[in-house]
Amino acid sequence: MKKYINYIAILAVGLLLGWVLFGGNSNTEEMHKHDAVAETNQMWTCSMHPQIMQPEAGDCPICGMDLIPAASSAEGLSADQFKLSENAMALANIQTSIVGAHISDADTGFVLSGKITENEDETATMPAHFNGRVEKLFVNSLGERVTKGQAVAQIYSPELIAAQQELITAYKLKGSQPQLYNAVKNKFKNWMIHGTQLDEVEQTGKVKNSFTIYSHVSGVVTEIAINVGSHIMDGKPIFKVSNLNTVWANFDVYENQISQFKKGQDVEVTTNAYPNKAFKGKVNFIDPILDTQTRTVNLRVVLNNKNELFKPGMFVEGKMKGIVSVDKKQAITIPASAVLWTGKRSVVYVKTNPKEPIFEMREITLGNQVNSNYQVLEGLNNGNEIVTNGTFTVDAAAQLQGKKSMMNKGGGKVMTGHEGHLGMEMSGSVEGKTINKNERIKVSKEFQNQLKVVFNDYIDLKDALVLENSTEVLTVSKNFLSNLEKVDMKQLKAAEAHKHWMDIEKQLKTATTLILENSAIKEQRNHFKIVSTQLTNAIEVFGVNEKVYHQFCPMANSNKGAYWLSREEKVVNPYFGDAMLTCGEVKQVIN
Repeated sequence: MKKYINYIAILAVGLLLGWVLFGGNSNTEEMHKHDAVAETNQMWTCSMHPQIMQPEAGDCPICGMDLIPAASSAEGLSADQFKLSENAMALANIQTSIVGAHISDADTGFVLSGKITENEDETATMPAHFNGRVEKLFVNSLGERVTKGQAVAQIYSPELIAAQQELITAYKLKGSQPQLYNAVKNKFKNWMIHGTQLDEVEQTGKVKNSFTIYSHVSGVVTEIAINVGSHIMDGKPIFKVSNLNTVWANFDVYENQISQFKKGQDVEVTTNAYPNKAFKGKVNFIDPILDTQTRTVNLRVVLNNKNELFKPGMFVEGKMKGIVSVDKKQAITIPASAVLWTGKRSVVYVKTNPKEPIFEMREITLGNQVNSNYQVLEGLNNGNEIVTNGTFTVDAAAQLQGKKSMMNKGGGKVMTGHEGHLGMEMSGSVEGKTINKNERIKVSKEFQNQLKVVFNDYIDLKDALVLENSTEVLTVSKNFLSNLEKVDMKQLKAAEAHKHWMDIEKQLKTATTLILENSAIKEQRNHFKIVSTQLTNAIEVFGVNEKVYHQFCPMANSNKGAYWLSREEKVVNPYFGDAMLTCGEVKQVIN
Protein backbone atom coordinates (compact mmCIF):
# COMPACT_ATOMS: atom_id res chain seq x y z
CA MET A 1 0.00 0.00 0.00
CA LYS A 2 2.81 2.38 0.94
CA LYS A 3 4.38 1.56 -2.39
CA TYR A 4 1.34 2.90 -4.26
CA ILE A 5 1.24 6.03 -2.13
CA ASN A 6 4.89 6.73 -2.99
CA TYR A 7 4.14 6.37 -6.71
CA ILE A 8 1.22 8.80 -6.48
CA ALA A 9 3.31 11.33 -4.57
CA ILE A 10 6.15 11.12 -7.13
CA LEU A 11 3.61 11.59 -9.98
CA ALA A 12 2.06 14.65 -8.31
CA VAL A 13 5.45 16.24 -7.74
CA GLY A 14 6.36 15.58 -11.37
CA LEU A 15 3.18 17.23 -12.66
CA LEU A 16 3.77 20.21 -10.41
CA LEU A 17 7.35 20.65 -11.61
CA GLY A 18 6.24 20.32 -15.24
CA TRP A 19 3.63 23.04 -14.82
CA VAL A 20 6.16 25.33 -13.14
CA LEU A 21 8.86 24.71 -15.74
CA PHE A 22 6.69 24.80 -18.86
CA GLY A 23 3.24 26.21 -18.10
CA GLY A 24 4.68 29.03 -16.00
CA ASN A 25 7.20 29.91 -18.66
CA SER A 26 4.42 30.02 -21.21
CA ASN A 27 2.39 32.41 -19.07
CA THR A 28 5.44 34.49 -18.35
CA GLU A 29 6.22 34.59 -22.04
CA GLU A 30 2.66 35.72 -22.80
CA MET A 31 2.92 38.40 -20.14
CA HIS A 32 6.19 39.61 -21.62
CA LYS A 33 4.60 39.66 -25.05
CA HIS A 34 1.64 41.64 -23.70
CA ASP A 35 3.97 44.10 -21.97
CA ALA A 36 6.05 44.40 -25.13
CA VAL A 37 2.95 45.19 -27.15
CA ALA A 38 1.82 47.70 -24.52
CA GLU A 39 5.27 49.26 -24.56
CA THR A 40 5.22 49.36 -28.34
CA ASN A 41 1.81 51.08 -28.41
CA GLN A 42 2.60 53.57 -25.64
CA MET A 43 3.51 57.03 -26.94
CA TRP A 44 5.28 59.72 -24.95
CA THR A 45 4.73 63.48 -25.15
CA CYS A 46 5.79 66.73 -23.48
CA SER A 47 3.39 68.58 -21.18
CA MET A 48 4.71 71.90 -22.49
CA HIS A 49 4.94 70.86 -26.15
CA PRO A 50 2.10 68.43 -26.97
CA GLN A 51 3.15 68.40 -30.62
CA ILE A 52 6.05 66.15 -29.53
CA MET A 53 5.02 62.50 -29.83
CA GLN A 54 7.68 59.76 -29.44
CA PRO A 55 7.45 55.95 -29.08
CA GLU A 56 9.65 55.83 -25.96
CA ALA A 57 10.40 57.80 -22.80
CA GLY A 58 13.13 60.45 -22.78
CA ASP A 59 13.64 64.21 -22.82
CA CYS A 60 11.67 66.76 -24.83
CA PRO A 61 13.85 67.84 -27.79
CA ILE A 62 12.58 71.42 -27.39
CA CYS A 63 12.70 72.20 -23.67
CA GLY A 64 14.48 69.16 -22.18
CA MET A 65 11.65 68.26 -19.78
CA ASP A 66 10.91 64.59 -19.07
CA LEU A 67 8.36 63.14 -21.47
CA ILE A 68 5.14 61.81 -19.98
CA PRO A 69 2.85 59.01 -21.27
CA ALA A 70 0.43 60.32 -23.87
CA ALA A 71 -3.22 59.74 -23.15
CA SER A 72 -4.63 56.88 -25.19
CA SER A 73 -8.21 56.66 -26.43
CA ALA A 74 -10.38 53.82 -25.25
CA GLU A 75 -13.40 54.93 -27.24
CA GLY A 76 -12.76 52.79 -30.30
CA LEU A 77 -12.26 55.75 -32.65
CA SER A 78 -10.29 55.49 -35.86
CA ALA A 79 -6.98 57.30 -36.28
CA ASP A 80 -8.58 60.33 -37.95
CA GLN A 81 -11.63 60.65 -35.70
CA PHE A 82 -12.03 62.72 -32.55
CA LYS A 83 -14.82 63.39 -30.10
CA LEU A 84 -16.15 66.58 -28.51
CA SER A 85 -18.05 66.77 -25.25
CA GLU A 86 -21.70 67.80 -25.32
CA ASN A 87 -20.73 70.80 -23.20
CA ALA A 88 -18.15 71.92 -25.78
CA MET A 89 -20.73 71.53 -28.56
CA ALA A 90 -23.15 73.79 -26.72
CA LEU A 91 -20.61 76.43 -25.66
CA ALA A 92 -19.20 76.81 -29.17
CA ASN A 93 -22.69 76.67 -30.76
CA ILE A 94 -21.53 73.92 -33.10
CA GLN A 95 -24.29 73.04 -35.58
CA THR A 96 -24.47 70.38 -38.29
CA SER A 97 -26.56 69.87 -41.42
CA ILE A 98 -27.32 66.91 -43.67
CA VAL A 99 -25.90 67.35 -47.18
CA GLY A 100 -28.73 67.23 -49.69
CA ALA A 101 -31.36 67.14 -46.95
CA HIS A 102 -33.64 69.29 -49.09
CA ILE A 103 -33.64 66.70 -51.89
CA SER A 104 -36.48 64.21 -51.60
CA ASP A 105 -36.13 60.83 -53.26
CA ALA A 106 -39.90 60.46 -53.48
CA ASP A 107 -40.44 63.86 -55.04
CA THR A 108 -37.47 64.41 -57.32
CA GLY A 109 -36.82 68.04 -58.05
CA PHE A 110 -34.11 70.59 -58.42
CA VAL A 111 -33.40 73.09 -55.63
CA LEU A 112 -31.81 76.45 -56.45
CA SER A 113 -30.49 79.12 -54.09
CA GLY A 114 -31.54 82.69 -54.71
CA LYS A 115 -32.21 86.15 -53.34
CA ILE A 116 -35.16 88.54 -53.33
CA THR A 117 -34.67 91.87 -55.14
CA GLU A 118 -37.05 94.68 -55.99
CA ASN A 119 -38.95 94.39 -59.28
CA GLU A 120 -36.95 96.70 -61.53
CA ASP A 121 -39.94 97.04 -63.87
CA GLU A 122 -41.72 98.70 -60.94
CA THR A 123 -38.78 100.91 -59.95
CA ALA A 124 -38.48 104.63 -60.58
CA THR A 125 -35.72 107.17 -59.97
CA MET A 126 -36.24 110.71 -58.77
CA PRO A 127 -33.52 112.78 -60.49
CA ALA A 128 -32.29 116.33 -59.89
CA HIS A 129 -33.30 118.85 -62.57
CA PHE A 130 -30.78 121.56 -61.74
CA ASN A 131 -27.48 122.04 -59.92
CA GLY A 132 -27.43 123.00 -56.26
CA ARG A 133 -26.69 122.16 -52.63
CA VAL A 134 -28.97 120.30 -50.22
CA GLU A 135 -30.05 122.56 -47.30
CA LYS A 136 -32.68 120.22 -45.83
CA LEU A 137 -33.62 116.63 -46.59
CA PHE A 138 -37.14 115.37 -45.86
CA VAL A 139 -36.59 111.76 -47.00
CA ASN A 140 -33.99 110.27 -44.68
CA SER A 141 -34.31 106.48 -44.43
CA LEU A 142 -34.54 103.44 -46.63
CA GLY A 143 -37.93 101.74 -46.54
CA GLU A 144 -39.72 105.07 -46.13
CA ARG A 145 -42.84 105.51 -48.26
CA VAL A 146 -42.95 108.48 -50.61
CA THR A 147 -46.04 109.74 -52.47
CA LYS A 148 -46.16 111.83 -55.62
CA GLY A 149 -46.13 115.53 -54.72
CA GLN A 150 -44.43 115.00 -51.33
CA ALA A 151 -41.69 117.47 -50.34
CA VAL A 152 -38.30 115.82 -50.76
CA ALA A 153 -35.59 118.40 -50.09
CA GLN A 154 -34.81 122.10 -49.83
CA ILE A 155 -32.13 123.19 -52.30
CA TYR A 156 -29.92 126.27 -52.58
CA SER A 157 -28.92 127.03 -56.18
CA PRO A 158 -27.07 130.09 -57.57
CA GLU A 159 -28.61 129.15 -60.93
CA LEU A 160 -32.13 129.58 -59.51
CA ILE A 161 -31.27 132.87 -57.81
CA ALA A 162 -30.20 134.40 -61.16
CA ALA A 163 -33.29 132.98 -62.86
CA GLN A 164 -35.57 134.55 -60.21
CA GLN A 165 -34.14 137.99 -61.05
CA GLU A 166 -35.07 137.37 -64.68
CA LEU A 167 -38.58 136.25 -63.63
CA ILE A 168 -39.19 139.39 -61.54
CA THR A 169 -38.14 141.62 -64.47
CA ALA A 170 -40.15 139.58 -67.03
CA TYR A 171 -43.22 139.68 -64.77
CA LYS A 172 -43.11 143.48 -64.74
CA LEU A 173 -42.93 143.49 -68.56
CA LYS A 174 -45.59 140.78 -68.91
CA GLY A 175 -48.08 143.12 -70.57
CA SER A 176 -45.69 144.43 -73.22
CA GLN A 177 -43.46 141.37 -73.68
CA PRO A 178 -45.52 138.22 -72.96
CA GLN A 179 -43.16 136.00 -74.95
CA LEU A 180 -40.22 136.91 -72.70
CA TYR A 181 -42.33 136.17 -69.61
CA ASN A 182 -43.44 132.79 -70.96
CA ALA A 183 -39.84 131.85 -71.87
CA VAL A 184 -38.64 132.53 -68.33
CA LYS A 185 -41.61 130.62 -66.85
CA ASN A 186 -40.84 127.64 -69.11
CA LYS A 187 -37.29 127.59 -67.80
CA PHE A 188 -38.63 127.04 -64.28
CA LYS A 189 -41.09 124.49 -65.60
CA ASN A 190 -38.21 122.46 -67.06
CA TRP A 191 -36.61 122.55 -63.62
CA MET A 192 -39.87 121.09 -62.20
CA ILE A 193 -40.45 124.27 -60.17
CA HIS A 194 -43.90 125.83 -60.41
CA GLY A 195 -46.98 126.69 -58.42
CA THR A 196 -47.10 128.75 -55.24
CA GLN A 197 -43.31 129.12 -54.92
CA LEU A 198 -43.11 131.05 -58.23
CA ASP A 199 -46.31 132.97 -57.53
CA GLU A 200 -44.74 134.19 -54.28
CA VAL A 201 -41.63 135.43 -56.10
CA GLU A 202 -43.76 137.26 -58.71
CA GLN A 203 -46.08 138.89 -56.15
CA THR A 204 -43.43 139.97 -53.63
CA GLY A 205 -40.62 140.74 -56.05
CA LYS A 206 -38.22 139.09 -53.60
CA VAL A 207 -35.68 136.38 -54.46
CA LYS A 208 -35.92 133.12 -52.50
CA ASN A 209 -32.60 131.70 -51.30
CA SER A 210 -33.78 128.10 -51.52
CA PHE A 211 -36.51 126.08 -53.23
CA THR A 212 -38.38 123.00 -52.10
CA ILE A 213 -38.43 120.19 -54.64
CA TYR A 214 -41.25 117.64 -54.72
CA SER A 215 -41.31 113.99 -55.67
CA HIS A 216 -42.93 113.10 -58.98
CA VAL A 217 -42.88 109.34 -58.17
CA SER A 218 -44.49 107.15 -55.50
CA GLY A 219 -43.21 104.01 -53.77
CA VAL A 220 -40.87 102.64 -51.09
CA VAL A 221 -37.42 104.25 -50.93
CA THR A 222 -34.77 101.63 -51.77
CA GLU A 223 -31.80 103.94 -52.37
CA ILE A 224 -30.84 107.48 -51.27
CA ALA A 225 -28.02 109.16 -53.17
CA ILE A 226 -27.77 112.46 -51.28
CA ASN A 227 -27.50 113.85 -47.76
CA VAL A 228 -27.60 117.29 -46.14
CA GLY A 229 -24.75 119.44 -47.46
CA SER A 230 -24.12 117.35 -50.56
CA HIS A 231 -24.30 118.79 -54.08
CA ILE A 232 -26.83 117.69 -56.63
CA MET A 233 -26.31 117.79 -60.37
CA ASP A 234 -28.81 118.03 -63.19
CA GLY A 235 -29.82 114.50 -64.25
CA LYS A 236 -28.17 112.71 -61.33
CA PRO A 237 -30.43 110.56 -59.09
CA ILE A 238 -31.60 111.84 -55.71
CA PHE A 239 -33.32 108.64 -54.60
CA LYS A 240 -34.90 105.51 -56.01
CA VAL A 241 -38.31 104.08 -55.14
CA SER A 242 -39.87 100.70 -55.81
CA ASN A 243 -43.38 99.34 -55.80
CA LEU A 244 -42.99 96.22 -53.65
CA ASN A 245 -46.39 94.73 -54.48
CA THR A 246 -44.37 92.35 -56.63
CA VAL A 247 -40.71 91.32 -56.20
CA TRP A 248 -38.17 89.28 -58.11
CA ALA A 249 -36.64 86.05 -56.86
CA ASN A 250 -33.32 85.73 -58.71
CA PHE A 251 -31.70 82.29 -58.87
CA ASP A 252 -28.34 81.21 -60.29
CA VAL A 253 -28.32 78.17 -62.58
CA TYR A 254 -25.05 76.37 -63.37
CA GLU A 255 -23.94 76.07 -66.96
CA ASN A 256 -24.50 72.31 -67.06
CA GLN A 257 -28.09 72.72 -65.77
CA ILE A 258 -29.37 75.37 -68.18
CA SER A 259 -31.02 72.93 -70.58
CA GLN A 260 -33.38 71.70 -67.85
CA PHE A 261 -35.14 75.04 -67.38
CA LYS A 262 -37.56 77.00 -69.52
CA LYS A 263 -39.85 80.01 -69.29
CA GLY A 264 -43.20 79.31 -67.66
CA GLN A 265 -42.01 76.47 -65.40
CA ASP A 266 -43.68 76.20 -62.00
CA VAL A 267 -41.47 77.11 -59.06
CA GLU A 268 -42.10 76.55 -55.35
CA VAL A 269 -40.30 79.23 -53.36
CA THR A 270 -39.44 78.84 -49.65
CA THR A 271 -37.51 80.95 -47.14
CA ASN A 272 -36.26 80.46 -43.59
CA ALA A 273 -38.29 83.53 -42.57
CA TYR A 274 -41.49 81.51 -43.08
CA PRO A 275 -40.44 77.86 -42.67
CA ASN A 276 -43.98 76.47 -42.89
CA LYS A 277 -45.01 78.33 -46.03
CA ALA A 278 -44.41 77.70 -49.73
CA PHE A 279 -45.06 80.34 -52.39
CA LYS A 280 -45.99 79.60 -55.99
CA GLY A 281 -44.42 81.29 -58.98
CA LYS A 282 -43.35 80.76 -62.58
CA VAL A 283 -40.07 81.24 -64.39
CA ASN A 284 -40.42 84.69 -65.92
CA PHE A 285 -36.96 85.20 -67.43
CA ILE A 286 -33.74 83.27 -68.13
CA ASP A 287 -30.73 85.46 -68.86
CA PRO A 288 -29.35 84.76 -72.36
CA ILE A 289 -25.85 85.83 -71.25
CA LEU A 290 -23.63 83.57 -69.11
CA ASP A 291 -21.68 85.07 -66.20
CA THR A 292 -18.10 84.08 -67.07
CA GLN A 293 -16.93 84.43 -63.47
CA THR A 294 -19.42 82.06 -61.82
CA ARG A 295 -20.39 80.08 -64.97
CA THR A 296 -24.07 80.66 -64.17
CA VAL A 297 -27.09 82.35 -65.70
CA ASN A 298 -29.79 84.26 -63.87
CA LEU A 299 -33.25 82.71 -63.62
CA ARG A 300 -36.02 85.04 -62.47
CA VAL A 301 -39.37 84.38 -60.80
CA VAL A 302 -41.92 87.18 -60.20
CA LEU A 303 -43.65 86.80 -56.81
CA ASN A 304 -46.81 88.45 -55.53
CA ASN A 305 -45.90 90.53 -52.48
CA LYS A 306 -49.04 92.50 -51.60
CA ASN A 307 -48.68 91.42 -47.96
CA GLU A 308 -45.00 92.50 -48.03
CA LEU A 309 -43.76 89.16 -46.70
CA PHE A 310 -40.71 89.24 -48.96
CA LYS A 311 -37.99 91.79 -48.23
CA PRO A 312 -35.31 92.69 -50.79
CA GLY A 313 -32.07 90.95 -49.77
CA MET A 314 -33.86 87.92 -48.28
CA PHE A 315 -32.40 84.49 -49.20
CA VAL A 316 -34.82 81.97 -50.73
CA GLU A 317 -34.83 78.51 -52.27
CA GLY A 318 -36.69 77.56 -55.42
CA LYS A 319 -37.73 73.98 -56.10
CA MET A 320 -38.43 72.95 -59.68
CA LYS A 321 -40.51 69.79 -59.69
CA GLY A 322 -40.06 67.11 -62.30
CA ILE A 323 -36.38 67.85 -62.95
CA VAL A 324 -34.01 64.99 -62.20
CA SER A 325 -30.26 65.50 -62.09
CA VAL A 326 -28.45 62.80 -64.04
CA ASP A 327 -25.37 63.19 -61.89
CA LYS A 328 -26.45 63.77 -58.29
CA LYS A 329 -22.91 64.81 -57.32
CA GLN A 330 -23.34 67.94 -59.43
CA ALA A 331 -26.36 68.90 -57.35
CA ILE A 332 -24.50 68.93 -54.03
CA THR A 333 -24.18 72.37 -52.49
CA ILE A 334 -23.10 73.31 -48.97
CA PRO A 335 -23.04 76.58 -47.00
CA ALA A 336 -19.85 78.62 -47.25
CA SER A 337 -19.69 78.60 -43.44
CA ALA A 338 -18.90 74.87 -43.56
CA VAL A 339 -15.69 75.29 -45.58
CA LEU A 340 -12.18 76.06 -44.35
CA TRP A 341 -9.36 76.94 -46.74
CA THR A 342 -5.61 76.63 -46.51
CA GLY A 343 -3.48 76.97 -49.59
CA LYS A 344 -5.16 75.01 -52.35
CA ARG A 345 -6.97 72.71 -49.92
CA SER A 346 -10.63 73.03 -48.96
CA VAL A 347 -11.81 71.00 -45.97
CA VAL A 348 -15.01 70.29 -44.06
CA TYR A 349 -15.72 68.35 -40.89
CA VAL A 350 -18.01 65.33 -41.18
CA LYS A 351 -19.96 63.98 -38.23
CA THR A 352 -19.35 60.25 -38.58
CA ASN A 353 -21.74 59.03 -35.89
CA PRO A 354 -25.31 60.37 -35.99
CA LYS A 355 -25.81 59.68 -32.26
CA GLU A 356 -22.48 60.99 -30.90
CA PRO A 357 -20.36 64.13 -31.51
CA ILE A 358 -17.59 62.26 -33.35
CA PHE A 359 -15.95 64.09 -36.27
CA GLU A 360 -13.25 63.76 -38.87
CA MET A 361 -11.76 66.12 -41.41
CA ARG A 362 -12.47 65.55 -45.08
CA GLU A 363 -10.87 67.29 -48.07
CA ILE A 364 -13.27 68.34 -50.79
CA THR A 365 -13.10 69.84 -54.28
CA LEU A 366 -15.22 72.96 -54.70
CA GLY A 367 -16.96 74.20 -57.81
CA ASN A 368 -18.45 77.65 -58.21
CA GLN A 369 -19.84 79.83 -55.46
CA VAL A 370 -23.43 81.02 -55.74
CA ASN A 371 -24.55 83.50 -53.07
CA SER A 372 -23.65 81.90 -49.72
CA ASN A 373 -23.27 78.34 -51.04
CA TYR A 374 -20.54 76.33 -52.76
CA GLN A 375 -20.94 73.56 -55.28
CA VAL A 376 -19.07 70.40 -54.19
CA LEU A 377 -17.55 68.36 -57.02
CA GLU A 378 -15.77 65.70 -54.97
CA GLY A 379 -15.45 64.54 -51.38
CA LEU A 380 -19.06 64.52 -50.15
CA ASN A 381 -22.24 62.62 -50.86
CA ASN A 382 -25.87 63.39 -50.20
CA GLY A 383 -26.67 62.19 -46.70
CA ASN A 384 -23.32 63.16 -45.14
CA GLU A 385 -23.69 65.25 -41.98
CA ILE A 386 -21.25 68.18 -41.85
CA VAL A 387 -20.46 71.03 -39.46
CA THR A 388 -22.05 74.25 -40.76
CA ASN A 389 -21.56 76.51 -37.75
CA GLY A 390 -18.49 76.55 -35.49
CA THR A 391 -16.26 74.92 -38.11
CA PHE A 392 -13.20 76.89 -37.02
CA THR A 393 -13.72 75.74 -33.43
CA VAL A 394 -14.00 72.09 -34.46
CA ASP A 395 -10.79 72.45 -36.48
CA ALA A 396 -8.97 73.79 -33.42
CA ALA A 397 -10.24 70.79 -31.45
CA ALA A 398 -8.83 68.45 -34.11
CA GLN A 399 -5.43 70.13 -33.84
CA LEU A 400 -5.43 69.79 -30.06
CA GLN A 401 -6.16 66.08 -30.26
CA GLY A 402 -3.45 65.55 -32.85
CA LYS A 403 -5.90 64.66 -35.63
CA LYS A 404 -5.86 65.74 -39.25
CA SER A 405 -6.88 69.38 -39.50
CA MET A 406 -6.89 72.39 -41.80
CA MET A 407 -3.30 73.35 -40.93
CA ASN A 408 -2.03 69.86 -40.15
CA LYS A 409 -2.73 67.54 -43.04
CA GLY A 410 -0.89 64.57 -41.54
CA GLY A 411 -2.09 64.85 -37.93
CA GLY A 412 0.04 65.13 -34.78
CA LYS A 413 -0.49 67.56 -31.94
CA VAL A 414 0.28 71.23 -32.41
CA MET A 415 -0.16 74.34 -30.30
CA THR A 416 -3.08 76.26 -31.77
CA GLY A 417 -3.87 78.94 -29.25
CA HIS A 418 -7.37 77.54 -28.82
CA GLU A 419 -6.44 75.42 -25.85
CA GLY A 420 -8.27 77.55 -23.36
CA HIS A 421 -11.94 77.29 -24.31
CA LEU A 422 -12.80 74.36 -26.53
CA GLY A 423 -14.14 72.04 -23.91
CA MET A 424 -11.41 69.48 -24.60
CA GLU A 425 -10.56 67.11 -21.83
CA MET A 426 -6.84 67.66 -21.51
CA SER A 427 -4.72 68.41 -18.50
CA GLY A 428 -1.10 68.92 -17.69
CA SER A 429 1.12 69.70 -14.73
CA VAL A 430 2.63 73.17 -14.49
CA GLU A 431 4.65 74.06 -11.40
CA GLY A 432 2.87 71.33 -9.45
CA LYS A 433 -0.58 72.69 -10.36
CA THR A 434 -3.04 70.91 -12.66
CA ILE A 435 -4.19 73.13 -15.51
CA ASN A 436 -7.72 72.41 -16.76
CA LYS A 437 -7.80 73.20 -20.45
CA ASN A 438 -11.60 73.55 -20.36
CA GLU A 439 -11.02 77.12 -19.12
CA ARG A 440 -9.14 80.09 -20.55
CA ILE A 441 -5.76 80.57 -18.90
CA LYS A 442 -6.31 83.00 -16.02
CA VAL A 443 -4.04 86.04 -16.07
CA SER A 444 -4.05 89.34 -14.21
CA LYS A 445 -6.25 92.24 -15.30
CA GLU A 446 -3.10 94.31 -15.72
CA PHE A 447 -1.76 91.84 -18.32
CA GLN A 448 -5.09 91.85 -20.16
CA ASN A 449 -5.11 95.66 -20.21
CA GLN A 450 -1.58 95.73 -21.64
CA LEU A 451 -2.64 93.22 -24.31
CA LYS A 452 -5.70 95.36 -25.06
CA VAL A 453 -3.45 98.35 -25.85
CA VAL A 454 -1.67 96.15 -28.40
CA PHE A 455 -5.06 95.10 -29.80
CA ASN A 456 -6.07 98.78 -30.15
CA ASP A 457 -2.92 99.38 -32.23
CA TYR A 458 -3.79 96.32 -34.30
CA ILE A 459 -7.23 97.79 -35.12
CA ASP A 460 -5.52 101.02 -36.22
CA LEU A 461 -3.19 98.94 -38.38
CA LYS A 462 -6.13 97.11 -39.95
CA ASP A 463 -7.92 100.41 -40.67
CA ALA A 464 -4.80 101.85 -42.31
CA LEU A 465 -4.63 98.81 -44.60
CA VAL A 466 -8.32 99.23 -45.46
CA LEU A 467 -7.56 102.80 -46.56
CA GLU A 468 -4.43 101.57 -48.39
CA ASN A 469 -2.38 104.21 -46.57
CA SER A 470 1.07 102.60 -46.44
CA THR A 471 2.58 105.61 -44.63
CA GLU A 472 0.02 105.32 -41.82
CA VAL A 473 0.68 101.58 -41.70
CA LEU A 474 4.31 102.28 -40.86
CA THR A 475 3.38 104.82 -38.16
CA VAL A 476 0.86 102.49 -36.50
CA SER A 477 3.25 99.52 -36.72
CA LYS A 478 5.82 101.47 -34.70
CA ASN A 479 3.20 102.07 -31.99
CA PHE A 480 2.23 98.40 -32.10
CA LEU A 481 5.82 97.27 -31.65
CA SER A 482 6.44 99.80 -28.87
CA ASN A 483 3.37 98.74 -26.86
CA LEU A 484 4.11 95.07 -27.50
CA GLU A 485 7.46 95.50 -25.74
CA LYS A 486 5.64 97.07 -22.76
CA VAL A 487 3.60 93.92 -22.11
CA ASP A 488 5.00 92.59 -18.83
CA MET A 489 5.35 88.81 -19.08
CA LYS A 490 6.21 88.71 -15.38
CA GLN A 491 2.47 89.07 -14.86
CA LEU A 492 2.14 85.50 -16.14
CA LYS A 493 2.70 83.22 -13.17
CA ALA A 494 2.11 79.80 -14.78
CA ALA A 495 4.99 78.37 -16.81
CA GLU A 496 2.57 77.32 -19.54
CA ALA A 497 1.20 80.85 -19.95
CA HIS A 498 4.71 82.33 -19.80
CA LYS A 499 6.04 80.02 -22.52
CA HIS A 500 2.97 80.51 -24.70
CA TRP A 501 3.25 84.30 -24.60
CA MET A 502 6.98 84.19 -25.38
CA ASP A 503 6.28 82.21 -28.56
CA ILE A 504 3.52 84.59 -29.64
CA GLU A 505 5.51 87.73 -28.80
CA LYS A 506 8.50 86.54 -30.81
CA GLN A 507 6.42 85.96 -33.95
CA LEU A 508 4.51 89.22 -33.52
CA LYS A 509 7.77 91.18 -33.30
CA THR A 510 9.20 89.43 -36.36
CA ALA A 511 6.11 90.04 -38.51
CA THR A 512 5.71 93.68 -37.39
CA THR A 513 9.39 94.39 -38.06
CA LEU A 514 8.95 93.04 -41.59
CA ILE A 515 6.00 95.41 -42.08
CA LEU A 516 8.22 98.31 -41.02
CA GLU A 517 10.83 97.26 -43.56
CA ASN A 518 8.36 97.44 -46.47
CA SER A 519 6.59 100.50 -47.85
CA ALA A 520 4.64 98.55 -50.48
CA ILE A 521 1.07 97.91 -49.33
CA LYS A 522 1.07 94.40 -50.83
CA GLU A 523 4.05 93.31 -48.74
CA GLN A 524 2.63 94.97 -45.64
CA ARG A 525 -0.56 92.95 -46.06
CA ASN A 526 1.42 89.72 -46.42
CA HIS A 527 3.02 90.22 -43.00
CA PHE A 528 -0.25 91.50 -41.50
CA LYS A 529 -1.63 87.96 -42.00
CA ILE A 530 0.93 86.61 -39.54
CA VAL A 531 0.26 89.42 -37.06
CA SER A 532 -3.45 88.57 -37.24
CA THR A 533 -2.88 84.86 -36.65
CA GLN A 534 -0.62 85.37 -33.64
CA LEU A 535 -2.73 88.08 -32.03
CA THR A 536 -5.82 85.88 -32.45
CA ASN A 537 -3.88 83.17 -30.63
CA ALA A 538 -3.08 85.57 -27.76
CA ILE A 539 -6.61 86.95 -27.40
CA GLU A 540 -8.18 83.51 -27.38
CA VAL A 541 -5.86 82.28 -24.65
CA PHE A 542 -5.52 85.38 -22.46
CA GLY A 543 -8.54 87.56 -23.37
CA VAL A 544 -8.94 91.35 -23.65
CA ASN A 545 -12.32 91.70 -21.88
CA GLU A 546 -14.30 92.60 -25.01
CA LYS A 547 -16.02 90.89 -27.92
CA VAL A 548 -13.73 90.34 -30.91
CA TYR A 549 -14.85 89.13 -34.36
CA HIS A 550 -12.58 86.68 -36.17
CA GLN A 551 -13.19 87.22 -39.90
CA PHE A 552 -12.07 85.41 -43.03
CA CYS A 553 -11.85 86.13 -46.77
CA PRO A 554 -11.25 83.16 -49.12
CA MET A 555 -10.06 85.47 -51.92
CA ALA A 556 -7.19 87.01 -49.94
CA ASN A 557 -3.62 85.74 -50.05
CA SER A 558 -3.85 84.79 -53.75
CA ASN A 559 -7.09 82.84 -53.23
CA LYS A 560 -5.54 80.88 -50.34
CA GLY A 561 -7.61 82.78 -47.78
CA ALA A 562 -6.62 84.96 -44.83
CA TYR A 563 -8.02 85.93 -41.42
CA TRP A 564 -8.14 89.18 -39.46
CA LEU A 565 -9.70 90.58 -36.26
CA SER A 566 -12.34 93.26 -35.92
CA ARG A 567 -14.33 95.02 -33.21
CA GLU A 568 -17.38 95.06 -35.47
CA GLU A 569 -19.42 92.27 -37.01
CA LYS A 570 -19.58 94.21 -40.27
CA VAL A 571 -16.90 93.00 -42.69
CA VAL A 572 -14.38 95.63 -43.83
CA ASN A 573 -11.62 93.74 -45.63
CA PRO A 574 -8.02 94.96 -45.01
CA TYR A 575 -6.54 92.83 -47.80
CA PHE A 576 -8.15 94.50 -50.84
CA GLY A 577 -9.19 98.05 -49.93
CA ASP A 578 -11.96 99.53 -52.09
CA ALA A 579 -11.59 96.73 -54.67
CA MET A 580 -13.30 94.12 -52.44
CA LEU A 581 -14.14 95.94 -49.23
CA THR A 582 -16.92 93.60 -48.08
CA CYS A 583 -15.41 90.28 -49.14
CA GLY A 584 -15.43 87.93 -46.14
CA GLU A 585 -17.49 86.63 -43.24
CA VAL A 586 -17.36 86.17 -39.48
CA LYS A 587 -15.90 82.76 -38.68
CA GLN A 588 -15.78 83.04 -34.89
CA VAL A 589 -16.72 85.40 -32.06
CA ILE A 590 -14.11 85.56 -29.28
CA ASN A 591 -15.52 86.74 -25.96
